[in-house]
Amino acid sequence: MIVRIPFNKPSIVGNELDYISQAVLGGHLAGDGKFTALCNEWLERRLGAGRVLLTTSCTHALEMAALLCDIQPGDEVILPSYTFVSTANAFVLRGAKPVFVDIREDTLNIDESSIEEAVSDRTKVVVPVHYAGVSCEMDTIMDVARRHGLMVVEDAAQAVDARYKGRFLGTIGDIGTLSFHETKNFTSGEGGAIVLNDEQLIERAEILREKGTNRSQFFRGEIDRYTWVDHGSSYLPSEVVAAFLYAQLEEVNAITRRRHAIYDYYSQKLAPLEERGMVRLPYCPAEAEHNAHMYYLIVDDVDTRTRLIASLREVGIHAVFHYVPLHSSPMGQRFGYRDGDLPNTERISQRLVRLPFYYSLTRGEQDEVVRQIERFFRPNR
Repeated sequence: MIVRIPFNKPSIVGNELDYISQAVLGGHLAGDGKFTALCNEWLERRLGAGRVLLTTSCTHALEMAALLCDIQPGDEVILPSYTFVSTANAFVLRGAKPVFVDIREDTLNIDESSIEEAVSDRTKVVVPVHYAGVSCEMDTIMDVARRHGLMVVEDAAQAVDARYKGRFLGTIGDIGTLSFHETKNFTSGEGGAIVLNDEQLIERAEILREKGTNRSQFFRGEIDRYTWVDHGSSYLPSEVVAAFLYAQLEEVNAITRRRHAIYDYYSQKLAPLEERGMVRLPYCPAEAEHNAHMYYLIVDDVDTRTRLIASLREVGIHAVFHYVPLHSSPMGQRFGYRDGDLPNTERISQRLVRLPFYYSLTRGEQDEVVRQIERFFRPNR
């Protein structure tokens, strides 16, 4: 089968190749060179964050967050089951137990009303995941966390440049984590960043990111030599990665306008199917400003989803489903979870279909996707 319309396609939108060339010819390809600094500074200005540090991935940003939260064996971390495995793994690696709670049926985000009842004397962190670039109900989550003395780590992997009540996602909790993976709005292929909203965490974050050394302080001339002072690993992306990313960040407004146009066109064209009760379209609350990260449909059941994806593939359109809930996975079962524990998560995860969505997707390609979806739902087709 030839894929005519892929699910995702990376794009050159500006000076990516020129900046990569500059990085190579500049004689510094390791981390924390010119382009890494430019990315860090750009993100700090854009987000209004105290400190942002590029990482090799959002996974590594989450692992750094777990270290900064001082996770110890036996600690508990509250998070949704409907998320990528890295959200849980980062804390499980430190010995924590993931405490999964259900999602809201409208936004597919963590159900903020279920968090407080999941808090125990072992709870240390709450991890809201901003699904599809739509914010969780952060005021409620922050209130619960502050009353119980918990840290909040925002998994904003899908939510770069999205907002909640005017504030950028990733800047509301104690720590934010971002992704620049190939499938994200702004990309470096692989890549991420950690957002430090508590200034007391900045110095240690620099040390963790530099393999547990105080090398960053040495390069700023604050100490006369650097040495091993803490845990850590090599969380720095190369300058090639940062160069590509910086070119994308320079075009953030253009990329965002284009993605919103794609998102809005899908909504316009698919609205009649929603009115007929055949599908449900994405929802964004009034207090949230999404970043047009993805476009999905929610259909009636898993059989309909399977047949729809297969029908699209037959004509060369690559649509996909998303996460298998973590609580129902083999690892989730090792923590004592079973099917039926989180009904909204299980029901939604079996019915969601993600449509092709990328910067260079054309109106003609979108029309073809919509036409084939309409064909699938046509009576007596």
